[in-house]
Amino acid sequence: MSKAASAKDRVDSALSRLESMLDERLRLEQARSDELSARLAKVESEHQELKRVATEVEGRLERAMEYIRSLLAADQS
Repeated sequence: MSKAASAKDRVDSALSRLESMLDERLRLEQARSDELSARLAKVESEHQELKRVATEVEGRLERAMEYIRSLLAADQS
């Protein structure tokens, strides 16, 4: 085997290993991306639920304050 053919084989082998490493890295990054996307969707869902609960609590507090005001006004009469 000539030196040129041997060098070409080494370069091909190195490129093949590099491609394999890149493919593995891409696979790992894709899995991480998928995991982060799932976590983000869960957090967004929880955020929407918390907003809904906060709005409900705010409304209940406003009604309670109005009720207390009406009781105080009636008491002062």
